[in-house]
Amino acid sequence: MDQFQSLSDHIIKRISLSEDEVQEFISCFKITKVKKRQFIIQPDFVPKYRNFVLKGAFRAYVVADEGEEHTIQFAVEDWWISDYNGYIFQKPASMFVMAMEDSIILQIDFESEQKLKLSNHKFETFFRIMAERSFAGMQRRLISNLTKTAEERYQEFEEKYPSIVARVPQYALASFLGMTTQYLSKLRKSRVSKKS
Repeated sequence: MDQFQSLSDHIIKRISLSEDEVQEFISCFKITKVKKRQFIIQPDFVPKYRNFVLKGAFRAYVVADEGEEHTIQFAVEDWWISDYNGYIFQKPASMFVMAMEDSIILQIDFESEQKLKLSNHKFETFFRIMAERSFAGMQRRLISNLTKTAEERYQEFEEKYPSIVARVPQYALASFLGMTTQYLSKLRKSRVSKKS
């Protein structure tokens, strides 16, 4: 299958485009292979790309002063990832974005994205829809972190994203959910014993 087909399908689920418009859109992307544990974004460097995951899994995280890692975002097939603050404002990143598996991504650079948006209002609409969904998701996560117990947060994430739970390292999932690895391990064991 054409490696750009996933992106084409992803776009036309969200906006109505002609075949020529789809081709114009996807022609701005390049295919990049990324090895497991390879960084595509690092702090202090301006992020050049917005990344669409074709195959694989990524983790965006920050490192606190005391060396503790805090996972901000995961991305698997059909998801986008970048350090958006750095990318949108073209300033140095504050996050690491690392491949957790051998991966393939489609990348669009900042200048090409700006040109696309100027060339066709439908393309601008697509990126606006992506931004709105991302903002809504971040808000849901923030509210969940403030109002739910660690166990409820894990259960909610496990029900919504079972494939991610199965693919990401336990320490990364624990830091995303705001708990220690030991506590997550205990939660998982108690949930398994309840099911059996």
